[in-house]
Amino acid sequence: MAKFKSTGEVMKIIKNKANIRNFGVIAHVDHGKTTMSDSLLANSGIIAPSAAGKALAMDFDKEEQERGITIYQANVTLLFAQKGQEYVINMIDTPGHVDFSGRVIRSLRAIDGAVVVCDAVEGIMTQTETVTRMALEERVKPVLFINKVDRLIKELRLTPEKMQAQLAEVVSNFNTLVDTYAEPEYKEKWKVSIQDASVTFGSAKDRWAINTDLMKERGITFKDVIDAYTEEKLDELIEKAPLADAVLGMVVKHHPAPHDAIKYRIPQIWKGDLESDVGKALLAGSDDGPTIMMVVNMVLDPAAGPVAIGRLFSGTIKDGQTLHIIDEKREGRVQSVNFFMGNQREQVGELGAGNIPALLGLTECRAGNTLSSIKDIPMFEGVKYVSEPVVQIAIEPKHPKDLPKLVDILRQLTIEDPNLVVKIDEESGETIVAGMGVLHLDVAVHRIQDAKCEIITSEPLINYRETVKGGCEPIMAKSPNRHNKIFMKVEPLEPKIAHMLRTGEISDLKDKKAVSDLLKENGWDTDTIKRVMKFDSRGNVLINGTKGVQFVQESTDSINSGFEEVMKEGPLCKEQMRDCKFIFTHFVPHEDTAHRGLSQLGPASRRACMGALLTAGTAVLEPTLAIEVRVPTDLVGNVATILSGKRGKVLDMSQKGASSIVIGEIPASETFTLSEAMRGQTAGRATWNTSFKAWTEVPKSMLGAAVADIRKRKGLAPEPPGVNEFIDKA
Repeated sequence: MAKFKSTGEVMKIIKNKANIRNFGVIAHVDHGKTTMSDSLLANSGIIAPSAAGKALAMDFDKEEQERGITIYQANVTLLFAQKGQEYVINMIDTPGHVDFSGRVIRSLRAIDGAVVVCDAVEGIMTQTETVTRMALEERVKPVLFINKVDRLIKELRLTPEKMQAQLAEVVSNFNTLVDTYAEPEYKEKWKVSIQDASVTFGSAKDRWAINTDLMKERGITFKDVIDAYTEEKLDELIEKAPLADAVLGMVVKHHPAPHDAIKYRIPQIWKGDLESDVGKALLAGSDDGPTIMMVVNMVLDPAAGPVAIGRLFSGTIKDGQTLHIIDEKREGRVQSVNFFMGNQREQVGELGAGNIPALLGLTECRAGNTLSSIKDIPMFEGVKYVSEPVVQIAIEPKHPKDLPKLVDILRQLTIEDPNLVVKIDEESGETIVAGMGVLHLDVAVHRIQDAKCEIITSEPLINYRETVKGGCEPIMAKSPNRHNKIFMKVEPLEPKIAHMLRTGEISDLKDKKAVSDLLKENGWDTDTIKRVMKFDSRGNVLINGTKGVQFVQESTDSINSGFEEVMKEGPLCKEQMRDCKFIFTHFVPHEDTAHRGLSQLGPASRRACMGALLTAGTAVLEPTLAIEVRVPTDLVGNVATILSGKRGKVLDMSQKGASSIVIGEIPASETFTLSEAMRGQTAGRATWNTSFKAWTEVPKSMLGAAVADIRKRKGLAPEPPGVNEFIDKA
């Protein structure tokens, strides 16, 4: 067994790029990722072999151990020896719960391969599908580890033939995912197969695993596996087929070395000119090029401050080096270069391209930032999240003197987790924290309490959105001094373009030519593209439709500020707007600069946008969740009744052994009492999970009550404003 090596020996192996592998462990919640990771750590001597499977060493946060789930992605550098070759393997263990999918997506940017862990009995579940899709979109090559094979023998008591049929079905379902989500050139190349050992079977809890390569090499058959359980020879099986040999052997064989992977990954994640010097350096991925790194994760170390963890795509990073943080338009100095061995940070002084360094000293850096030794290079593509924060709570300190402390803790939490959104409601003075789900917020609340800050929290509330339903003719609004007139109209924005704005493919920061090409592909003409005044990342746009009017250019910032204000807080219930296309059609400015400043044009622009929205007609949108329920077949009717009673609907049903799987959708606002209803109707025999699906319109019959409720909560008058409050007659 490979013993734990000194950092110096790791550094020697790292010099040979062909012997580095960067991979992540991804899966549905509770399918055994962290338990599997334990065996890999034990193989490198980081934890005792006897503790593997029980230590859950990658869940080093107290909250993770208490809940028994992974919340934070954890990095570790492992050593693996095979056939006389020594490999350095950088592994990231990621969370499986849908509320933490943002952490998974960020981790995928740093790795080249993924081990997808799947339960042999439950098969491919919703979150397995989501994380596999995300990996394929990032051009991260998957291999499959089918875990909990012991359940087929002990619980289901399957014959060897039935067991192999069940496992083959899981492999086939996984390949269907690859076929559905992979890009055309990788559809066939990246399918997994039992024959070439890109599929491994095992039990993470019992610490053994096999694949065809290991079976041939060590003379093991499926009969040996069954005998190990029926004749209590488990120790022999663990001795002959340790989990780490099979899984890491599969990683070394099927996952690419970093310098091979970047040749096809860089064009996907970096949209700069590949023929430029920077483009060539990234594709070469050599230690001699300029230093270019993308930060994927920020961790706050109580003693050392923020630690920036990311993938170094080019060059060498050294202690004391000054780097440009491209997104923040500022510089930072690297105090020390480290890598992680579990929760221990090892100081190494310098690391070359293809590794996952942890940097101290970059206090201004955030997850998603591009670091470079050259100024003004194109940034890496933004990470595309599958969901948006849809649940929120209001929090306040129990003792007013703790307010500065609370503000400080919240600032630290948002550095570590960009999916947590903190905002102060100016009307009520409340601090609102929005997250991906109830568990996400619950974990954040526990982190605040652990920092010895007592807080009072509200019940979880759902986030809503507003949108425009139709179009309108231009309406007019005057500035407070009545000397400037702004004419504005609005119509729904094309869904495809709105989506690209939200994912960051189109933004004011992106290369103008690339944005122009995307808009042309979606039917916009050159003249309209040139006249865009403001792209809003919530999925809205403001276009200058004026002809031959003076002073428009110098008034743009003031007009944009009014537009932005309305996009943050729409007219019906001050929720964010989405999918709106505003056209600024005419402008009658005052001759004197003093009478057409920000204090005059900002409010006029805001009133014009509000007036246009109310004239065109707006709707309130609520988040709808996809739900998958696994339940004994005789209770399917009860589940359907619960869903329809909560404004949900059943979309599909399938049979899997003695259980049925019900797939449906349900409004997020109806899920707070879902567990009580499910337990009551199914005697606790249903298991389910939900994930964000779409924003859907609140039904007309409920709209009035919903708007009044949200407005009351925000301390506003129950009735939304009328159109006449914003429109001026000539």
